[in-house]
Amino acid sequence: MPDFNLSTLRGTIEAAKAVARRYRQLTGKPLGITGEIGEILAAQLLGLTLSGARQAGYDAVASDGRRIQIKSRCILPDAKPGQRVGSIRLDHEWDTVALILMDQDFEPLEIYEAPRVVVEREILKPGSRARNERGALAVSKFKSIAELRWERPR
Repeated sequence: MPDFNLSTLRGTIEAAKAVARRYRQLTGKPLGITGEIGEILAAQLLGLTLSGARQAGYDAVASDGRRIQIKSRCILPDAKPGQRVGSIRLDHEWDTVALILMDQDFEPLEIYEAPRVVVEREILKPGSRARNERGALAVSKFKSIAELRWERPR
C-alpha cells in the first residue's frame, strides 16, 4: 500500500462522494464506490491502518493487531427493510468485521464491530441459504450481534 496519511485523501473522498450522489440522482443507481468510501471513513474514525489493495480477508489493521474486514452500507431514506451486509468469507483470515453505515450523502452514521467467532456462529446457523452459502447477514442481525464502536454525534 502506498504510504500516505488518510487526511490527505479528504478532498478526493469528498469529490468522489459528490460524483456518487450526482450519479444516483441521475440514474437512480449506486456508482459502486460505497465500499471504498466506507473503508477510508472507518479507518479514519477508528484509527485503523488500511491494508494493501486486494488483501484477501481483511481491509485494515487496528493498533492492537486485529485484522478487520470492513463492510459498508448506505441507508437511503426509502430503503426497504432487510438490507444485507456484503458477503463475509469464512475461508479468509480476519479477526473481526466492522460495518459502517452511511446516509444517502455517504456521511457516516454508525460503525459496528463483531468478532469472528460471533460472526461465524451466526453465518453457520442452519436455515438461510443467503446466510449459509454467501455469508450475507441482514444489517439488523449484524447490529444485534455486534458492538457499537462509533456513532455520529447528535
